[in-house]
Amino acid sequence: MDIGMSVEDRQNFLAGLHVGVLGVDDPRGVSAPLLVPVWYDYRPGGEVIVQTGRDSAKGRLVRDAGRFSLCVQDETAPYRYVSVEGPVVAVDDPVPPADREALAHRYLDAGTAPAYLEANRHQLAEDILLRMRPQRWRTADFSAFAAEFS
Repeated sequence: MDIGMSVEDRQNFLAGLHVGVLGVDDPRGVSAPLLVPVWYDYRPGGEVIVQTGRDSAKGRLVRDAGRFSLCVQDETAPYRYVSVEGPVVAVDDPVPPADREALAHRYLDAGTAPAYLEANRHQLAEDILLRMRPQRWRTADFSAFAAEFS
């Protein structure tokens, strides 16, 4: 049974609201690849964007590697996931205000997002925006598999 997603399904799933897990190689040799949860945005056919601290380990490692991966999933049955990997095509420094606001509004409700942005304005001013072009996709949708056992 093929559990892979179509191009349209995988792009729509990635565009959905999930917390992503960003992965990047850590060549310092003291640990496995760095994996951290992140807020992200994606529009079908476009770039994955992730906002992070300019001087954070994540930001430094991604800039040095020139690429990263992102995995998102459904945490309830029937399970699905999409993982993308690709090159960083741009680093916006500083983060354009419209992108910062859009990301906050993607993850927070209309009343909380402005308060979050105001309360964190000094820390957010130290952020960069990473833009990645999806190059490799890995997907699984266990809906059909799960239906066989219902």
